[in-house]
Amino acid sequence: MWSGGITSWATARIIVERHGPDAVTFLFADTNAEDEDLYRFNEEAAAKLGGQVVRVADPRERDPWDVFEDERYLGNTRLAPCSKLLKQAPARRWVADNTTPEDATLYIGIDWTETHRIPANRAGWAPWPVEYPLTEPPYRDKDFWIEEARRAGLEPTRMYDLGFSHANCGGACVRAGQGQWAHLLKVFPERYAYAEAREERLRQKLGKDVSILRDRRGGTLKPLTLKAFRERIEAQEADVDADDIGGCGCFTEAA
Repeated sequence: MWSGGITSWATARIIVERHGPDAVTFLFADTNAEDEDLYRFNEEAAAKLGGQVVRVADPRERDPWDVFEDERYLGNTRLAPCSKLLKQAPARRWVADNTTPEDATLYIGIDWTETHRIPANRAGWAPWPVEYPLTEPPYRDKDFWIEEARRAGLEPTRMYDLGFSHANCGGACVRAGQGQWAHLLKVFPERYAYAEAREERLRQKLGKDVSILRDRRGGTLKPLTLKAFRERIEAQEADVDADDIGGCGCFTEAA
């Protein structure tokens, strides 16, 4: 399960070393919302590993915001239909069409800090066996693997150097927290503007006060739109926790 992130590369390298490139498929579920440099990384990384990235995607080539409109539900940290329809379902279709549980093992780049995700992940992909090499010793963090990639002559996707902890969805993942959205506004204001406009359009379409983010001020949880959040930042009235980045959970369960 190849995301284009550094832990999927690290996982792939381990498995290629164990089994050889001819036995490994790098399965990439494209959300159509990825940073352009991720595709460069995919191509170069696969070439160095000696394999090929197989791209799967939604049959209609939708992006997450198209999915939210079609499903009439705005994705957020609790529930994100884009995970199911753009990542899990296309990957599941390819796995079911091209392998059997008897002849294939799935490998996912969950590392030793994310072992709580494993039970639901394994249950979701059953009956296919799933393994997580980065949960085994020696335990390494992302910074180690980024430098390891560079030692191998491979430059990781630019998202890490730009300050993002995840390479998914161009930094605009709806599972992300306020810290990452504030960082997105600073680094990629055009991507933030796109998300802000699509959120507002969906709010109007649904006629509901919904939002990706939540306002915790005053001890009462309420919606916080991307527009309102941006205005707070611009007015220097936002108390943003830079460590509130959330996390990618697209493969916690399978479709």
